[in-house]
Amino acid sequence: MAEQQLGVLKALDVAKTQLYHFTAIVIAGMGFFTDAYDLFCVSLVTKLLGRLYYFNPLSAKPGSLPPHVAAAVNGVALCGTLAGQLFFGWLGDKLGRKKVYGITLIMMIVCSVASGLSFGSKAKGVMTTLCFFRFWLGFGIGGDYPLSATIMSEYANKKTRGAFIAAVFAMQGVGILAGGFVALAVSTIFDKKFPAPTYAVDRALSTPPQADYIWRIIVMFGALPAALTYYWRMKMPETARYTALVAKNIKQATQDMSKVLQVELQMEERAEDIVQDPRLNYGLFSKEFAKRHGLPLLGCTSTWFLLDIAFYSQNLFQKDIFSAIGWIPKAATMNGIHEVFMIARAQTLIALCSTVPGYWFTVAFIDIMGRFAIQLMGFFMMTVFMFAIAFPYDHWIKPDNRIGFVVMYSLTFFFANFGPNATTFIVPAEIFPARLRSTCHGISAATGKAGAIVGAFGFLYAAQPQDKTKTDAGYPPGIGVKNSLIMLGVINFIGMLFTFLVPEPKGKSLEELSGETEVEK
Repeated sequence: MAEQQLGVLKALDVAKTQLYHFTAIVIAGMGFFTDAYDLFCVSLVTKLLGRLYYFNPLSAKPGSLPPHVAAAVNGVALCGTLAGQLFFGWLGDKLGRKKVYGITLIMMIVCSVASGLSFGSKAKGVMTTLCFFRFWLGFGIGGDYPLSATIMSEYANKKTRGAFIAAVFAMQGVGILAGGFVALAVSTIFDKKFPAPTYAVDRALSTPPQADYIWRIIVMFGALPAALTYYWRMKMPETARYTALVAKNIKQATQDMSKVLQVELQMEERAEDIVQDPRLNYGLFSKEFAKRHGLPLLGCTSTWFLLDIAFYSQNLFQKDIFSAIGWIPKAATMNGIHEVFMIARAQTLIALCSTVPGYWFTVAFIDIMGRFAIQLMGFFMMTVFMFAIAFPYDHWIKPDNRIGFVVMYSLTFFFANFGPNATTFIVPAEIFPARLRSTCHGISAATGKAGAIVGAFGFLYAAQPQDKTKTDAGYPPGIGVKNSLIMLGVINFIGMLFTFLVPEPKGKSLEELSGETEVEK
């Protein structure tokens, strides 16, 4: 066997970091910014939706979303994302990355706006349309996962590829922060314009009717950054690896990359033989694929699945944890608008202190430490901090120890992002053959989203107190927060074990990793 790599791909691998790399990061990153904003902004407004549409004047507590509605509002976008990852991942390998990339963006823009324009003013109509459009919004977001990762990995050079894909992913942190800032700004303006008494003082007036605009503005704002990058997305050429290895048009790939790299590239003599080799055309369900890539695919899917159970159960229930430790005052002591402000403030602080730095630590260290080391370390530290919070849980909820609790909680997040949350996104975009790359990334990401659904729904019920009298309205008793956290610690530990199935792509070319350079002389 001789190692042969196309000249145009070699040129990309050894290219110096230049402007087009950063352009690609910004274009793909803005998609991710929108994804994170849209997925997480709903957790800022769920309490407000409860007050607006499920107000009961006889209740001592403000209205809250019934369990099945809360689950639908939080989870329907995740279900859409899962379907979108599988569908657009497959389509990205069939039609090309660029074509499909525009479709996902249009879906995200249209559904972002539509989810804020609900039909009717009754609870049922509003929640139904919100959930309908959030499903399709999720579907578009799902397509962005495999395509952004694949496009970035195929454009990058081999020395800094990890950092480039991580930088695209790190825009997720910026999107979560932006959600917090938008909610803070909108709620402050409305609080000044429409002052309202607290729920305890006047139940009916504590949520002014104008507050209905707040959640709509926050939800619709996600369309803006996506719309701004549409033009640039459409101007990007198809990636050379797709054009050469999948569409088998080496001449076109060489021309495209000559423009992008601004150097004159020549097409080699034997180029056609390399891409026409029949042994490199095995399909996803073939024995050859199972032999070469079966275990790595299992490693990518299982670690992403386990990570997302822990990651999403934390993220979606931040506000409940904050209320439990007293960071957010009791609902009855605030009006509806002020409550949005307090939830956004708490989430923004956590994002600023732990979520965002974690992402950028990955960008800085991934090409030095490698993917495997970061993932293993991240899972290990998450396990340690989960157990450190869970076992002495009764100690942490005492008022004097709250700051310590928040520090431990933040560190768990920090090591999720400087750890498996970033690496599970990066590795599947590097280790599979070009014609199956987007599909395999989609499969890995969709398995992750299945974990997110388990985390989000399982934990809505699991974290309920064991004492029937203390559960939230409409929920059966669960195993309590403490036992839920112990379970999450165990899940993180299993994730650490499955990490050993994942290969290390650091410093190697994509073709070397996927075995696409092996051609017999």
